[in-house]
Amino acid sequence: MKAAVVTRYGSPDVVQVRQVPKPTPEAGEVLIRVHATTVNRTDCSELRPHPFLARLIFGLMRPRRTIFGMDFAGEVEAVGAGVASFRPGDRVFGMCP
Repeated sequence: MKAAVVTRYGSPDVVQVRQVPKPTPEAGEVLIRVHATTVNRTDCSELRPHPFLARLIFGLMRPRRTIFGMDFAGEVEAVGAGVASFRPGDRVFGMCP
């Protein structure tokens, strides 16, 4: 699958679209095929965390979260064990933690 990946802090140029392994949902998780996403204020803040103390949250030397983007709209592709509220094919939207 394709993902916007950030491995270091910097300008928007550090964001790279790469092929990454497709995850398998674990118990209580869902896998979503993303049809649309955004770049929001939080995403931009993670590229250049200021003040420096913000790096305690986002990662001291490099970002803790390497897959860029928090908001999404898409379709449930697979569900993990114990998931009863969603089924493959359901259309969903939300925000990743």
